[in-house]
Order: sequence, then C-alpha cells, then structure tokens
Amino acid sequence: MLQAALRSGTAHRRSVFELFPRRLPEGRRYGVVAGVGRALDAIERFTFDASTLAALEDVVDRPTLDWLASYRFSGDVWGYGEGETYFPYSPVLIVEASFAEAVLLETVLLSVYNHDSAIASAASRMTLAAGDRPCIEMGSRRTHEEAAVAAARAAYVAGFAASSNLAARQRYDVPTTGTSAHSFTLLHDTEDDAFRAQVDALGADTTLLVDTYDVEAAVRRGVEIAGPGLGAVRLDSGDLGVQAVRVRELLDSLGATSTRIIVTSDLDEFAIASLAAAPVDGYGVGTQLVTGSGHPTCGFVYKLVARESAGGELESVAKKSVDKISVGGRKYALRRRTAAGVAEAEVVGIGHRPTDDGDDRALLVPLVRSGEVVGRESLEAARSRHLGSRGELPVAVQQMSRGEPVIPTIHE
Repeated sequence: MLQAALRSGTAHRRSVFELFPRRLPEGRRYGVVAGVGRALDAIERFTFDASTLAALEDVVDRPTLDWLASYRFSGDVWGYGEGETYFPYSPVLIVEASFAEAVLLETVLLSVYNHDSAIASAASRMTLAAGDRPCIEMGSRRTHEEAAVAAARAAYVAGFAASSNLAARQRYDVPTTGTSAHSFTLLHDTEDDAFRAQVDALGADTTLLVDTYDVEAAVRRGVEIAGPGLGAVRLDSGDLGVQAVRVRELLDSLGATSTRIIVTSDLDEFAIASLAAAPVDGYGVGTQLVTGSGHPTCGFVYKLVARESAGGELESVAKKSVDKISVGGRKYALRRRTAAGVAEAEVVGIGHRPTDDGDDRALLVPLVRSGEVVGRESLEAARSRHLGSRGELPVAVQQMSRGEPVIPTIHE
C-alpha cells in the first residue's frame, strides 16, 4: 500500500485512522482499554534501521526504501486513557497524520491493543467478582513469553494486586509475589523437610502449598513448623470452596487465625464469584486470565475514517459492507452521566464535540502531539482511572451472566 501510494502521489494526504470495536465479545457488558503505554513506546521506537531495510530490499522498491529510511511518526494521536472502559464503536484511538505515516502503525497498534485490552477486560471482571480479596496474576506458563509480561501489566491496570512474573516487575514496576510448586515438595524426602526448608529460607510469613499429599496433615505440620504466624496456605485442587471451609476451621483451631487461604486451579471470573461465600483470602489466576477468559482478542479494527480531498479539505470515508460497517468522520467522545454520576451512554460526535450536559466526562486525551509523546503516565494512574470508570457504570455491570453492553453507544 505504501509503495503504491508513494508512486501515485496520495501517500502524503492528511488522513485520520480510528481504532475501534464494532462489538464487545459475545455476552460481555463492557471492555477495558489497556496497552496504551506500550503502544506509545512502540510508536516512539518505530523506525527502520539498516538491517531492517536490507530485509525489505526484495519486498519494496528503492524509492520506498529511501522513504522508510527516514521514517519518524510526526502526527497526532488521541485515545482513551489506559484503564478506561469502552463499548461498541468507542473511538479508542485516533491517529491523524499522512496516510503513509499512519498506515504503517496499523499492525503494531492492533497487536498491542487487542491483546492487552482482552487481558484487562477479563481481569476487570475477575477483580469485580473478587471484591476486596486480592487477585494474583500467575499465567506466565500458559502463553508466549513476551505476551506473559504484557498480560501481567494489563492485569495490574485492571486491579490485580501482583504478578508472579519478575520481568513485569523489572520493566513496569508491577508488584510481584509467588509461592512454591508441587515439585519443591516432591524434591524433599518428606513434606516436613520441604516446609522447614521454605520457612527457614523465607520466614514464617511465606505461603505453603498444602495439597501435595494430604491437606489436613499438611496444614497441621505447616502450622507446627512455622508457628501460628504462618502467612498463608495455598489450595490448588479439589472442591476449593469445601476445602477452604475445612482448612479455615482447622487453622483457627490451631491458633493460626491470621493465616490466609489462597486458592488457585484454573480460576475464572465465574469460579471466583462462586467462592464469594467461602473463607478465601486471595485468588491466583493463570490460564483463564492470559487467554482473555475465552476471548483472547477484542476484535479491534483500524480503519481510515477521513482523508484529505483533492481540494485540500478533510472528508469522511467509510467501509460500507453489510456485516462490517464503519462510521466515517473524525470522532469525539464523552461518557454521558446522570447528576448522580452514573453512566448513561457512550456519546460519539462525528466531526464535532458532543454537547456536555454538565455531568458528562470527555474520554479522548492527547497521547502524541507532532510526533512527541505527551500522554505517558504511571500504571497507578491507569489503575485509578479504571476503578473510577468501572465504578460509574450501572449496577448491572456486576452481573457475571451474559448480557448486552450496560450502556448504549450513540452517534451524534
């Protein structure tokens, strides 16, 4: 596309691309935007060095290679802030630049946003179901090694308390925590030896895995070895709700009233919700989180919605196929809210800013201005935004059952 546009003279036409979802994953009531910070890093790093250009020599012609050699994104980008909730046709990201500059970003932006937002959307439902009990991301072994780091970051944005992925700590300051595996217990001659080694090395506040052989016996020995100040025990198999009740009673009878119970084992938002009445203190979530709990992508698309005409004016354009409809025009968006601050609708203005009723909230923020990143922020800011955005949604958002988006999208 780039080579043909450069040759035809249209490559430098001012263009507006929009990244948006046509729908939410089936049954979901809202989505969560994540990956904004990673996308900004990607835009900033997006250049073509000598080795990359050499690899493209048999793909594109010399004029295109020459143009790529000096490529630096110099346009503007607006988008929903990281952690923001979104709905069908939300203009999650708007890229305004020449066609040549903007079209090159399509794949990297879709890759980052589709993956990270899928993880954050699943994570948000899990933390919603968990209430004030912490969720720990533990899915690194169930996905690509780089996707694991991004997943840990996205889960943290959507309310997870920590991750077992140390690369996420190194790159993004995501808090990390962990526990031992069954292999550690099996390594030792006895379960007692394993518990003693762990407590000696890490202190009594550690988390002991107690379901390798016999749960009740392991809990008794764990408290005897670590003392009543044992930090936590982890259950990873069986009927977690029933086991948690028995283990809580046993811990209390042994004087370990402050010892927490952490549960793992293929948890998703539905399993977490089912454990709400159980004496569980935290959840370790892996496979279902890093695969988006059944929806590993958000279905975001990146479409040209406006471009410069031959006369120099910006005009709307849009794909019109029956089942993949796009809405042309530069968009502006706000969250319409009641006087009490409850969200009523996603209002998207086409070519103009929607009217603010006084209680509404603008959604698009500047991310890149004239090629310079201006929207970088901390993960703590993104976490705070997510809690606020999710908190203003109607109460139906708390339902884990399948349903329609909790607020409609209105185009003006």
